[in-house]
Amino acid sequence: MMKFNFNNPTNILFGSGSLKELGNQKLPGEKALLLTSNGKSTKENGYLDRTIEQLEKAGAAYVLFDKIMENPLKEVVMEGAQFARENHCDFIVALGGGAVLDASVAISAMATHDGDLWDYVVGGTGKGQPLTNDGLPIVTITTTAGTGSEVNCWGVISNLETKEKIGFGDPRLVPKLAIVDPELMKTVPPRYTAYQGFDALFHNTEVMMSNGVNVLSETIALSAIEHIAKYLPRAVENGNDLEAREHVAYGSTVAGITMQLTSTTAQHSMEHAMSAYHHNLPHGAGLIMISKAFAEFFIEKHACDGQFIKMAKAMGMEQANKAEDFITALVKLQEECGVADLKMSDYGFEKSESMTLAKNARETMGGLFLANPCEMTEEECAGIFDKSYR
Repeated sequence: MMKFNFNNPTNILFGSGSLKELGNQKLPGEKALLLTSNGKSTKENGYLDRTIEQLEKAGAAYVLFDKIMENPLKEVVMEGAQFARENHCDFIVALGGGAVLDASVAISAMATHDGDLWDYVVGGTGKGQPLTNDGLPIVTITTTAGTGSEVNCWGVISNLETKEKIGFGDPRLVPKLAIVDPELMKTVPPRYTAYQGFDALFHNTEVMMSNGVNVLSETIALSAIEHIAKYLPRAVENGNDLEAREHVAYGSTVAGITMQLTSTTAQHSMEHAMSAYHHNLPHGAGLIMISKAFAEFFIEKHACDGQFIKMAKAMGMEQANKAEDFITALVKLQEECGVADLKMSDYGFEKSESMTLAKNARETMGGLFLANPCEMTEEECAGIFDKSYR
């Protein structure tokens, strides 16, 4: 399509050493809720101290909330929002990976709204109420290359009680400033480097497969796919390879932009259902598990053969001339990154769950099914889970 609507209000500071520029920026408030994970990496690697130093340089006060976990929970979001209110924070600094960035969006909204987060969630058991206020302004400092959440207004939050993992967001929650410093990514372990890199890859491949792809989103997505496919194996092999980290980070961040132009597809809905029922499953790992069967579904339907050929070429197969070449390139990349052997059974899945997962995917994030290049029934969705099961 030659038609699109693009508004990117986030000021992006990209490149090695860019965290040092934070203290020179005009920040969107005077007292920050400094949001981090409940892990040790940001503290032990010095990223937290470096961020605090920059906030002090900019003249901003802060309070620390360090309780965000992988696949962030609704209850922790509500606790963070209350903490921000009690401490009179007027903006958020989110330092961490995708979970922290996702949580910042929901905390931003709930710090300025009454009730429960699920009152405003659309889908599943969410009540779908509209936001009536602006959220707290957000500054993102990403320590991973995966979600692209540093530049968009969406976060995915889990509700263990209802077994739902649903995207939540609103254009008024787009970050004001994003720091993408690949130097902060060098300590990510190899396997998680792969998981996160494939998450970024699939954001772009799903945009390419989407029925809403347009001239700008395709151009950006193909650029990101090329960079990730070429450099992710190097980043997995050697985390200190800063050149590789920079190129993968580029692919991840511009995916956040691409997703503002064109929606991803049901592959993400399906993985969110997987980790809603099996909370210990890393998001990128789940996407890898179903990726081959998901793409094969549309190849068998000849739903977007030309797009698959373009992606295969971007992934290094210059002579690609059939849709199946994308599968060849995808499997090769997974093998090079050491993640081709992932098994759903290792995370407690049983094959009998396939229809339950398919129904959950449609009920909680059914909107992404509308972006698929052709119809996918619940039975066909369950069939992809069946085919992926090992």
